[in-house]
Amino acid sequence: MGLESLEVIFDRVGHFGRFQVFLYFTCAIQNTACGMHYLAAVFLTLHPKHTCRPPGNVSQIVFHNTSVWKLDDIWTQFSIGRGDYIVVQLYDGDVWELTGCYRYRRENKSSLNYDYDGLKSSSPCVDGFIYDRSKWDNTVVTQWNLVCNREWFASLIQPTFMFGVLLGALAFGYLSDRVGRRLVMWSTSIGMYFFGIAVAFTFDFYSFIITRFLLAVVSSGYLVVVFVYVTEFIGMKARTWASIHLHSFFAIGTMVVALTGYLVRTWWTYQMILSTASLPFVFGCWLLPETPFWLVSEGRYEEAQLILDKVARWNRASTCKLTEILSLDLHDPIAFKPSAVKYNLLDLFHDWNIGTRTLTVWLVWFTACFGFYSFSLNSINLGGNEYLNLFLMGAVEIPAYIFVCLGMDIFGRRNILVFSLLSSAFFSGMVMVIPRDRYIWTVVATMAGKFGIGSAFGLIFLYTAELYPTMIRTQAVGSGSMVSRGGSILAPFSIYLSSIWIFMPQMW
Repeated sequence: MGLESLEVIFDRVGHFGRFQVFLYFTCAIQNTACGMHYLAAVFLTLHPKHTCRPPGNVSQIVFHNTSVWKLDDIWTQFSIGRGDYIVVQLYDGDVWELTGCYRYRRENKSSLNYDYDGLKSSSPCVDGFIYDRSKWDNTVVTQWNLVCNREWFASLIQPTFMFGVLLGALAFGYLSDRVGRRLVMWSTSIGMYFFGIAVAFTFDFYSFIITRFLLAVVSSGYLVVVFVYVTEFIGMKARTWASIHLHSFFAIGTMVVALTGYLVRTWWTYQMILSTASLPFVFGCWLLPETPFWLVSEGRYEEAQLILDKVARWNRASTCKLTEILSLDLHDPIAFKPSAVKYNLLDLFHDWNIGTRTLTVWLVWFTACFGFYSFSLNSINLGGNEYLNLFLMGAVEIPAYIFVCLGMDIFGRRNILVFSLLSSAFFSGMVMVIPRDRYIWTVVATMAGKFGIGSAFGLIFLYTAELYPTMIRTQAVGSGSMVSRGGSILAPFSIYLSSIWIFMPQMW
């Protein structure tokens, strides 16, 4: 039986009535929690300024021939990249030079001058590090000293999370077709809450990264299934707007991350606050019904009828009888076309035209996802207030999705997509030529670039589905989403390359 013929149901019970409004916003709010977890690492993995801890109590501190009482007075001027170091004298008389990853003991104990040409011996930071805590009291980096030769551990946190996103999309997308959308939404929502809280109580780096990996799997599973779930309850008249604006709630999650990071400066408290966003949905998700489309596909017609009756009552509309629709469908040689043909990924390359289209769509998926996360993750490196920068990176997505909804029916999907990608590339180039001390203009140009790539990211889901025939549509969207996760895995690495050249993320 062709499920497309069941679209007539919405003409009777309503395309976007009270029931669909309640269900849509209940599910979409949980998207906000997903946005929080996806971008939480922006502040979890902050690298504060640091130096080696001296092997004793300090009696005097010298920095650039200026004597200071506290290290807190130095951090605003200290820069590891410039080769700065701090000279300290201990109560036992020893004089040490402290750098980011090494410390040097001067043989001449009487010399407290900043410049020193005498003999000195070096040693690693065996006593730990001193961190600049003016912005954050504690991060994952300071908790487990992920600096110097352990810095690459911190570099793995976000890519590992995104790899979990990839696996979660594959696993739960498959399970939702087998066991139903509702059960997967229940399990992933409960998992998001418990794994999110568990991250805050991890006892070492390895348990932290494993728990966040599991959090990524269930968060991705929810995002994949909720998109299908809400669209199967909403009629064609409202489906396009509703599906695209699901991304707006993800953007709100990014804004909440920025606000929470500004208010809370300890990473485990910050993580727990972000995780509690899932709790209301965990308590209420059992109220959500299974989709009638999935129940009909499984032959559970009586259960589907009960749900349709409930939708009709909420919307104050007349219900429709599935027996009548199915009876018509069964006698319709066009709508009812039983077939044992199974389609797979190879069908996306059935001929030259479809194969070229598939490769082009995959490239757009990869580019959109790579750019989307690069702009967001790089927001703290733009200068100015990093919390405000990330907040604006999330806020600019909402008008971007409105622009897509209004523009695609006027100018066409392809034209809007091309304009979005080209404008994003243009403003990325603009960021590279703006002087670094003009960080306000840098933020504005970055927001414009995020607007463009956000528009492309929101549109590519719908555009891909419309480019392919029904029998291979699922494979097209699923494979595109999988390719895009390669972009999200590589995006954090492009941000780390900014230490080599500040504009490296824009070059990509």
